[in-house]
Amino acid sequence: AGFVVTADSVIVIDALGTPPLGEALLAAIRRITDKPVRRVILTHYHADHFYGLPAFKAAGAEVWAHRAGQDYFTSGEAAARLAQRRQDLFPWVDEHTRLVQPDRWLDGDSRFEDGGVHFRIDVLGPAHSPEDLMISVDEDGVVFCGDLLFAGRIPFVGSADSRRWLAAIDRLAALRPKILVTGHGRHSTDAAADLALTRDYLLYLREQMGKAVDEMQPF
Repeated sequence: AGFVVTADSVIVIDALGTPPLGEALLAAIRRITDKPVRRVILTHYHADHFYGLPAFKAAGAEVWAHRAGQDYFTSGEAAARLAQRRQDLFPWVDEHTRLVQPDRWLDGDSRFEDGGVHFRIDVLGPAHSPEDLMISVDEDGVVFCGDLLFAGRIPFVGSADSRRWLAAIDRLAALRPKILVTGHGRHSTDAAADLALTRDYLLYLREQMGKAVDEMQPF
């Protein structure tokens, strides 16, 4: 997660994985500025990126996400994940934890300006998730890429579209951002080098699983 302070307000990208972590993120923002948190943009609807939303909704923020995230709620995945996290992350996730859906579903790429800062939202999913968004801050050369990059660790693949994920990585690398804010791990100041681990793992995974299919290997 991260945030951008403009002349008028604060724009937050992702909200962390429990309500107390969302409160901690809001407290960190308040140590820097008392400007209102106008908007939270979700890179994708995986539980570790949005369970902290209640703190921001209570502070009056508007939540944006890609419309493909609606399937998360209608498929039963949201309810199943909440039950799992109530068990595994108690007491930080408990019976009082509520899931926050967006105030605005995005259907495609979007641009907006806030307090003199220009933001670009680009749809890169389905890749790591069906609804991956990339948020760029033009003036600063900063890109928030969510879980398209796992810095220094093996990426979670789950039900990802690995072919499109590889294409998204190439698109990220071509941007040559000054700073790439990752979904997991440290931020990157060398996008091409740091994207290599995620790219190489996905290539290896596709190669090995392709061989397994050819040889009729069971899981």
